[in-house]
Amino acid sequence: MDFALSDEQRLLRDSVERLFADRYAFEARRHYAQEPGGYSHDLWALYAELGLLGLPFAEEHGGSAGGPVETMIVMEAIGKALALEPYLATVVLAGGLLRLGGSEKLRAELIPRIAAGDLTLAFAHAERQSRYDLADVATSARRDGGDFVLDGAKSLVLHGDSAKKFIVSARLNGARNDHVGLGLFLIDAAASGVTTRGYGTVDGLRGAEVQLANVRVPAGASISEPGAAFPLIERVADAGIAALCAEAVGAMAAMHETTVDYMKTRKQFGVTIGSFQVLQHRAAEMLVALEQARSMAMLATMMADADDPRERRATISAAKVQIGRSGRSVGQAAIQIHGGIGMTMEAKVGHYFKRVTTIDTLFGDADHHLGLLAASGGLIAA
Repeated sequence: MDFALSDEQRLLRDSVERLFADRYAFEARRHYAQEPGGYSHDLWALYAELGLLGLPFAEEHGGSAGGPVETMIVMEAIGKALALEPYLATVVLAGGLLRLGGSEKLRAELIPRIAAGDLTLAFAHAERQSRYDLADVATSARRDGGDFVLDGAKSLVLHGDSAKKFIVSARLNGARNDHVGLGLFLIDAAASGVTTRGYGTVDGLRGAEVQLANVRVPAGASISEPGAAFPLIERVADAGIAALCAEAVGAMAAMHETTVDYMKTRKQFGVTIGSFQVLQHRAAEMLVALEQARSMAMLATMMADADDPRERRATISAAKVQIGRSGRSVGQAAIQIHGGIGMTMEAKVGHYFKRVTTIDTLFGDADHHLGLLAASGGLIAA
């Protein structure tokens, strides 16, 4: 199979890498984190100017009809730069729900605004009790005339404190863990009854707790068919995991490169520590773990749009297991080789490790996905 990028994809990769090389030095990232929303709004406008925000959307909505490979390219560059902007939350997750499940009216109204950088969204789905179960939703939605009324609470909504709109999952009927009975609803962040509490996360990004109290949503703001939204939630979560795998590969590649450069300059006993054979072996092991993760991230990208949910889910879970294990292996080696300096806030290698550790927990950690993979019969059916 040919894994080479097309000319257009190579141009996209070069453009994104050049953007981050020019604008995302480590010290600049600290400055961006202090801006409202925890990211650079000027850079977000540049994302739009380069066409990154419209990448996966149809051309009639202001996009460029890109696929999972294009998303992988952007997310890997985001991982290398430790970028703070809400690309995953707005374009991949909430944007994916709109693209795959929104009405033509909603897509025509909102997607051009996303592509232009005027609208940020967040997917409000996880709840405190749900852990990693996508179907565990206690937030309720009841019909009231032609509208829906939502009550409940959402936890760790990625970039929820800066989003202008939320796509909220809620249960219309069924038990709390049922796969049937779920709906998705588009609401304004400033709507009556919506309360948002933002906070910084351990990796330097932003999250929010969202409370919903008698929030009225018109029927036209429903995403997908009310009561039958779980397959869409599952599909977009899989696409999000594939994107996170690519981001983790970018972060691991940066950790490996930073560590090798450090080994070439740091001296001990009068020689560079890179001359020590045991550290050379450790750096080689980091590279092996990185390449294993890269291979599985590419496989997840290829399967992100697969129609067979069993095959897609098994592949995504296998990739998440490898990403979690490789991220821990590469990160621990990078910190150990850097020594005490690797634990300081001034050393960027520690920030990369925080990000890959967070990625491991998003949508289920390695242990969780290993269990899912075993329960499904494995990546390759017997």
